[in-house]
Amino acid sequence: ILAGLDLKPHRVRGWLTRRASPDFFDRAAAVCDLYLHPPAGSVVVCVDEKTAIAARSRKHPTQPCRPGRIARREFEYVRHGTVSIIAALQVHTGKVITEQITRNDSATFIEFLTRLDQGIDPSLTVHLVLDNGSSHTSKATKKWLREHPRFQPCYTPAHASWLDQAELFFSILTRRLLRRGEFTSREDLAEKIATFVEVYNRTARPFRWTYDGRPLKAA
Repeated sequence: ILAGLDLKPHRVRGWLTRRASPDFFDRAAAVCDLYLHPPAGSVVVCVDEKTAIAARSRKHPTQPCRPGRIARREFEYVRHGTVSIIAALQVHTGKVITEQITRNDSATFIEFLTRLDQGIDPSLTVHLVLDNGSSHTSKATKKWLREHPRFQPCYTPAHASWLDQAELFFSILTRRLLRRGEFTSREDLAEKIATFVEVYNRTARPFRWTYDGRPLKAA
């Protein structure tokens, strides 16, 4: 019966209904304009957090691949806790700064912004691309930004955190290190992330950004 009606109830395609925000594409275009046409005398930095990264190892050693045979990985694993990081990606160089964090709150975010303030040429305006996370939009964070006017926040629209290029770096980190990595402790995971970032920055380049902020066909 199902086949005759071409119904496939075992399959589901995810969908997210975009909020009816009249300025959605205006805000998206503002972010893209920073990427495509950065103002003179400024730097564009994307900041975001990746939380609860699992440090885990396989219960039995993975058997490496051999000619004619793929790698074999044990199903069971052992959990060793989690690690959270905050990252700042400089859009027009591609280089990344990361730090391990113990809490994802306003105080932690402001401490990170303070270190960015100290490390970036004081003659430059800093355009921050941020999503709408609570630590990014809190009263304490907005107060800090008012007191440091060279930091100009540009928030992505709701349900559009993918516009933040830090998400692209997190995707690379996941695919190249986290997904297939084995970590014997939280410290081991944190150390390997730091090493990955160090090696990544040696050949870092800007992403080729093609989306320009105009309405998408499917929107």
